Amino acid sequence: MFASERMFLNRTSREILRDLRRSISKTSSASNSEAISSRQDGRGTELKSDRHTKSKWIKLSRQNNIRALSTIQTKVKPPQAATPFFSKEESREFMAVFPDIVRDLTDAGRHTDIPEVTKRFAKVLQFNVPNGKKIRGLSTVISYKILEKPENLTPENIRLANVLGWCVEMLKSFDMIMDDVIDKSELRRNAPCWYKQEDVGLKAVADSLLLELSVYSVLKKYLSTHPMFTQLQQLFQDVSMKNAMGKSLETTITNGGNPDLKKFTMKNYNLIMKYRTGYYSFQLPVAAAMYLANKDDPEQHRQAKTILLEMGQFFHIQDDFLDCFGDSELTGKKGTDIQEGKCSWLAVVALQRATSAQRKIMEEHYGKPDEKSIQLIKDLYLELNLPATYATYEEECFNRIRTHIQQISKGLPHELFFKLLNKIYKRSG
Repeated sequence: MFASERMFLNRTSREILRDLRRSISKTSSASNSEAISSRQDGRGTELKSDRHTKSKWIKLSRQNNIRALSTIQTKVKPPQAATPFFSKEESREFMAVFPDIVRDLTDAGRHTDIPEVTKRFAKVLQFNVPNGKKIRGLSTVISYKILEKPENLTPENIRLANVLGWCVEMLKSFDMIMDDVIDKSELRRNAPCWYKQEDVGLKAVADSLLLELSVYSVLKKYLSTHPMFTQLQQLFQDVSMKNAMGKSLETTITNGGNPDLKKFTMKNYNLIMKYRTGYYSFQLPVAAAMYLANKDDPEQHRQAKTILLEMGQFFHIQDDFLDCFGDSELTGKKGTDIQEGKCSWLAVVALQRATSAQRKIMEEHYGKPDEKSIQLIKDLYLELNLPATYATYEEECFNRIRTHIQQISKGLPHELFFKLLNKIYKRSG
């Protein structure tokens, strides 16, 4: 009999859910095993008389876990919203701009003395940039179309929005390559990572730097005369810096596969989410579109950033859950957070709830690459009812963000934020 199971005995389901919700957002100053032990001291007689209630709770917990997992692991994608995030025509228009970006960056006439480099860089661009979902880049375009005045939505300006979207995608590709090298990942988009390709290896680091620096070359070529050119440059630089700081914190905690579990706190996790996902996946595309539409009001940007960072948190926790319990055919990569010792939402919440014996399992097996250790950690997550907790969190977070969107003022269109939120809600990959 697990101590965590005793903890929930003789309480209504409403009380249980309230505790689950509370555990998502904060850590206890005392270890959970101590809290559980203190509750158990005066309950010996009570526990013996309520085994039937305990049994019903365990059964319900298992059913909730199964139900939560079944919605994630199904290979059938959830039904699409009535209005898609972007149309096929918008996707085609976006892709049509990419060959021009490649030519601008690799034109042999610009670097006649190093043709080998330009030829290789063209391959780097073609392999890494256009083959993902392109959500961040297309988010830039869609955001611009919603934010801009109708009379300014000329073909020329929409083309600039597409170019700006590719700058976001190149920055994402830079981060993706570096991330795979640091984490020693095997797959990306259901194919071997770039550094795993023949004759690439650690040359991928130099390739990724070319991608990052090319962002500013493209911005200068296409947007140097735009009134908000300086703000756009500063935005990309600021987001790149924040992303690097987030990765530094993450790698410090992961500690090369020997994770420091004492640092697995919700505070550190929230910082990783904010710096690794919130800024560059959500704030960057929308803020770039706002500047392109000549919107530089500080309060507008503040309100937008607040909502977008919340979405980044939502998205990051989804990623952590899908890494462990998702279908790799839908996510496009094999989950590796457990063996890499990542400071994930699952690990942080598990440590919040763990008894002394359960924490010992984490200490001995988290961050280990063998299949036995990985399975032991997954089993522990199930014992701690994390799939059911995640399902509760997902609904609560979605409803909270919807409420915050409705409270936006300063002329920002609610439509934009609802489109972004609906795109990531209940995603399976």
